[in-house]
Amino acid sequence: MSRASAWRPAARLLRSLIGDSEHGVEHGRRLLGLSVILAACASGASVALMGVSGWLLSRAAELPPVLYLEAAAVGVRFFGISRGVFRYAERLIGHDLALRMQGGLRMRVYDHISRTTLLGRRRGDLLVRVTADVEAILDLVVRVVVPACAASLVIIGTTVLIGRFSIGSAAVLLVSAILAGVVMPWLTQRLSRAADESMIPLRGLLADRTRELAHAAPDLVALGVEDRALDGVLEVDARLRAAERRAALVRGLATGGQVLAAGVAVIGALLIGGQAVADGRMGGRILAVLVLTPLALHEVFSSFNAAAQTFTRAAAALHRVDDVLQEEPIGSGDSTKADLPGSDGSDLPGSGASRSGTDRPASPADGGSRPALTLPSLAMRDLAIGWPGGPPVREGLNLDIGPGERVAVAGPSGIGKTTLAATVMGLIPPVLGTVETTGPVRYLAQDAHVFATTIAENVRIGCRDATDAEIAEALRRAGLGLPADRVVGEDGATLSGGEAQRLAMARVLVTHDRSADSSDGQTSCSLAPRATPPLLILDEPTEHLDSETATQLMDDLWATTAATADSPGAAMMVITHDRTVMDRCDRVLRLG
Repeated sequence: MSRASAWRPAARLLRSLIGDSEHGVEHGRRLLGLSVILAACASGASVALMGVSGWLLSRAAELPPVLYLEAAAVGVRFFGISRGVFRYAERLIGHDLALRMQGGLRMRVYDHISRTTLLGRRRGDLLVRVTADVEAILDLVVRVVVPACAASLVIIGTTVLIGRFSIGSAAVLLVSAILAGVVMPWLTQRLSRAADESMIPLRGLLADRTRELAHAAPDLVALGVEDRALDGVLEVDARLRAAERRAALVRGLATGGQVLAAGVAVIGALLIGGQAVADGRMGGRILAVLVLTPLALHEVFSSFNAAAQTFTRAAAALHRVDDVLQEEPIGSGDSTKADLPGSDGSDLPGSGASRSGTDRPASPADGGSRPALTLPSLAMRDLAIGWPGGPPVREGLNLDIGPGERVAVAGPSGIGKTTLAATVMGLIPPVLGTVETTGPVRYLAQDAHVFATTIAENVRIGCRDATDAEIAEALRRAGLGLPADRVVGEDGATLSGGEAQRLAMARVLVTHDRSADSSDGQTSCSLAPRATPPLLILDEPTEHLDSETATQLMDDLWATTAATADSPGAAMMVITHDRTVMDRCDRVLRLG
C-alpha cells in the first residue's frame, strides 16, 4: 500500500468529520483551528519563557537597579502562567473535538453495519475495527495534526524573532528545527513503516485467535489440541511484539538524532553569537537568548518521532475502518419493519429479521377491537440461493409453508441449508427467484449467544419492549423454570445445554402487545394466543442435546406453537439432521 493510498481514506474521514456530514462535529473546522492556535501559543510561551529568562539572568548578573529587571520579571511570570493556561485550553478543546469525532465515526460505522450482514468479516477482527481502529481518529487529531500545525507556526515565529538579533543564529536554528522536526520524523516513519503498518492487522488477527481460543476452549481441551491453539495465539503475539520492538528501536535512534540537532543549534548559536559579542555587534545579554532558546524550541519536537509512527498506524487503522464503510450493503441487516394490517409500521416485536411479501388478512381476534392477525406464511418460487459474489449454492427451490405447518429442511452439511435460512430472513438477497414472507420472522440459531446478564435481559433481545409479565410468559412457554432475575455467565456457562436452548427459544416466543399500551404508561400483557403468530426458522434446534432433552424441548416447542381456537399457529421451517425431528414435521424438503 503506497503512502498516498494509505493517507487518502484518513484524510477523507477527517474532512467529513469536521465538516457538515451526518455524523460530523458542528463547527469542527473552527474548533480544529482554535486548537492549533492554542497549541502554538502554549509552545510559543514555553520558548519565550526560556528566552526572557536567559535575558533576565544575564542582566541580573550585572547587578543593575532592581527596577531595570521588573519588565523582564513580569514577562517571565506571564509566559510561565500562560503556558499552562494555553496548554490546558488546547487539551480541553482539542480532546473534546477529537472525542466527538471519534464518537461520530463510531456511530457512522455502527449505522453502516446495521444495514448489512458484512459477510466474510471475522468477528474478532471486526470488533477491533469498530473499537481500537476507530480510536485512531483521536490519535490523528491530538498527536499528529494539532502538534504538527502548531509547531510550524512556532518555528516560523521563533526564527523571525531570533533573526532580528542574528541572521546566522536564526539560520542555524531553522536548519536544526527542520532536521529535528521534519527529517528525523520522516526517517522514523520511513524506516518503521512496515512494522507500524503490520501492527494493525496483527492486532485484529490476535483478537480473532484469542476469541476463537476462548470460545472453543472446552472443545479444544476435549480433543487434546489446546497446546496447538495456544501456540497459534502466542505466534501472533510474538510477531506483534517483534514489530513493536523494531518500531521502538527506530524511534530511539531518531530521538538521538533530535538531541544531536538540538546540540548543533546550541553550539552554532554559541559560536556565531559569541563572535558577534566579541566584535561588538551584539550585546552580551542577547547571547544567552540565542543559546537557550533552541533548547526550548527543540522540546516542541520531542514527541514528533512517536507522532510519525502514530500517523502511520492511524492511517492504516482508518484505512481498515474506511473499508468497512465502503463495503456494499448486503441484505437487510437488522431491519425489522413490516407492513402489517392495522400496525403502525413500528418494529415487529421479537423479530430478528423479516421480509414482507403480500399480507393475508385474517379475521379480528377480539370482535374487531384488535387489529386483524396476519397469518404467517412462506412462499419460494424458482429460488436460487448463494452468498453474494459467489456461484449459486442451490437452484430451483419451490416451497410453501402456511399457518400451523411444519416443514423440515434436510441435507448433508454444506449443501446450503443455513444459506437458505439467511435468504428467507433477508440477510442476503436471492440469486434468482422470489421469497415472500408474512408475519414476523423469528430465528432460533443453532448456537445462540447467551450474554452475561440476567435471563430477563437475554430474553429482551428478542423483544426490547417486553414487560416482566410477557417475559415470564415466554419463559413458561419455553419450559424454562428459572427466575427471570438470575444472572447467567458468558455463553451460558451457568446453564445446561437444554436450558441455554430453551432461553434462546424464549427469545423467539416473547411478544409485546402494542395495542394494549395505555396512555398512563401501564402495559397489559398479550399472551401468545392473541399475538401475531410468527414464521419460525429453527436451525438445528436439537444439536448438542441428548435424546431425552431434545425430545422434551421439541414437545414443548410443538405444543406452544400449535394452532388453537384463537390462533392459527406458527408456520415453521426446521433445518435439521435429526431423523426424529423430521418424522414429526408435516413434510421434508431435501436439498441435494
